[in-house]
Amino acid sequence: MIPDFQTLMRPALEILADGQVHRNREILQALSERFELTSEQRNELLPSGKQRTMDNRVGWTLTYLAQAGLAERPRRGHYRITDEGQRALAANPVRIDMSVLEQYPKYIAFKERTRTPESQGAEDSRARVEELEADAATPAELIDKAVRANRAVVEGEILERALGLDPTGFEDLVIQLLGAMGYGRSGSLERTSASGDAGVDGIISQDPLGLDRIYLQAKRYAVDRPIDRPKIHEFAGALLGKQGDRGVFITTSSFTRGARDEAERIHARIELIDGQRLAKLLVAYEVGVQEASVAKLYRLDDDFFEAF
Repeated sequence: MIPDFQTLMRPALEILADGQVHRNREILQALSERFELTSEQRNELLPSGKQRTMDNRVGWTLTYLAQAGLAERPRRGHYRITDEGQRALAANPVRIDMSVLEQYPKYIAFKERTRTPESQGAEDSRARVEELEADAATPAELIDKAVRANRAVVEGEILERALGLDPTGFEDLVIQLLGAMGYGRSGSLERTSASGDAGVDGIISQDPLGLDRIYLQAKRYAVDRPIDRPKIHEFAGALLGKQGDRGVFITTSSFTRGARDEAERIHARIELIDGQRLAKLLVAYEVGVQEASVAKLYRLDDDFFEAF
């Protein structure tokens, strides 16, 4: 029998316990041998016929471990255990599953990203997730849950990639995103930091003459280094120096309460986009991501049969 992805979690961490970087295929092979899977089981396909079942389950096992911070992905298709992962192995000698992962803040943050907008802040959000995981879930609900989980994973990965860019690369990424969102379509969209335009990293001209302008500030900061009030104040000063009244401040990090209050207080309108919102926008406008697959659901056409 092919093990489910939760059953694979601790064995996968045990394979990574040597602290070395292991390829996805290497982990898959080791797990297949450990569970003594037959050739038929190793080659069994998902109902879609597009991927092997074992490949899919190992992939999700590694994804969940990485989202919880127990493993890391130094490069595509390669995994390494973290110090937190080593501690998890010591603390859970029998099994590691979702109940264990839910003890980690990184995994909780990941789960929050899988929630629908309608359930954000709702007290019964966890009950909704558990309901969808139950056998009573409809195919449409299961697909919806899978789509949300996939988006949450990709949003986390794309933010991590953005953090790995140099400052110029991050500014270029932000410029591409704004272009994909439609800004500058009737005018221009340019990065200005290279020209020494103090306090402004980009300018969006919304009309051919450049009379309608939005100014951009992009800061690639670590997630534990939030943007505070002084940075917003400096950006507002740069807008004032250019006689501008609209700006966008984008960061991979977050904004303190003081920063948000400052953005509300000043005369200019400044839109704040933190790392979590940035990741959602990058995925939504397909910047830095590719469509992997499309699922189709069918329903009976009653009108067709009533015609007989």
